[in-house]
Amino acid sequence: MIDEVQRVPAVLNEVHRLIEERRLCFILTGSSARKLRREGANLLAGRAIRKEMHPFSAMLELKQTFELSRALERGLLPQSYLAEEDELSKAYLETYLATYLKEEVQEEGLVRKLDAFARFLEAASYSQGGVLNVSRVAEDCAIGRKAAEGYFEILEDLLISFRLPVFSRRAKRKLIRHEKFYFFDAGVFRALRPRGPLDSDAEIAGLALETLVLQELKSVNDALGLGIDISFWRTHGQLEVDFVLYGEPGFHAIEVKASSRLRDTEDLKGIRAFLDDYPEATGTVFHTGTQTRHLERIVIRPVTDLFDGKWWRDCGLKISLPASSHSERHPGDEPR
Repeated sequence: MIDEVQRVPAVLNEVHRLIEERRLCFILTGSSARKLRREGANLLAGRAIRKEMHPFSAMLELKQTFELSRALERGLLPQSYLAEEDELSKAYLETYLATYLKEEVQEEGLVRKLDAFARFLEAASYSQGGVLNVSRVAEDCAIGRKAAEGYFEILEDLLISFRLPVFSRRAKRKLIRHEKFYFFDAGVFRALRPRGPLDSDAEIAGLALETLVLQELKSVNDALGLGIDISFWRTHGQLEVDFVLYGEPGFHAIEVKASSRLRDTEDLKGIRAFLDDYPEATGTVFHTGTQTRHLERIVIRPVTDLFDGKWWRDCGLKISLPASSHSERHPGDEPR
């Protein structure tokens, strides 16, 4: 196993030689392909399988030890989620971000002004779960639009963030074109997001929940090789569905509500419109309550059904669930 392979790109030529001549197998890990591409490194085309490592999966790893309230505050990076105290989790996340700023960004010379990049990270946190407006972010942190776009590309290359595309297959309505932006972990998002008199705790908590749901969808999709495309849907008339899952395992529209009380007319308007356009899809609204109810073609259910595997099972995926909710397992017992 070779870790942080991007730091010495030339080692890939030797790996290539050993694969060809001695049929050796390697596990190569790293946090960025940016430097490899920039230096024209040997990317082992046709000789390597790419896998993305995610934070914890509630269903596949934490299982009965998963606590939604803890995950909403700390995210699912192992050292943050498993920290004995909230202050230790907070300190870890702050150190994690500082390390990325220093080691990955500054040492590789990805940006000239680290203070401007730090301001950018804070400004970008206001785009979490929203349609990305690069010009607005650039204005908020007093940099040029081109620089802001370059910073977003750095985040994606470092695997700190990603963008969701718009679902537009056989579109029957006029859709927006811009993508949605997410930091990869709810804890990282909360560590970056400023908090003060003008920052709503409810809004931040709602975005953290939406991020956790997306994290779980991505983790399970990648770990089980489901091949699902994850996107979102939004019309010019502001009708929206948080997540659209499309692939062989099925076609699903998902809304996430950080509340146990839903207004059938207002809160379900977007997903109803989507299901009108795509009657082949199923509709799910996850909420923070405990009740499940069926409303026309929509199932309104607890968000914990996603994290404990019940939703996946109901979708027809054969996933073995823990036999009992009273297991004595601890988070550290689960393999990574």
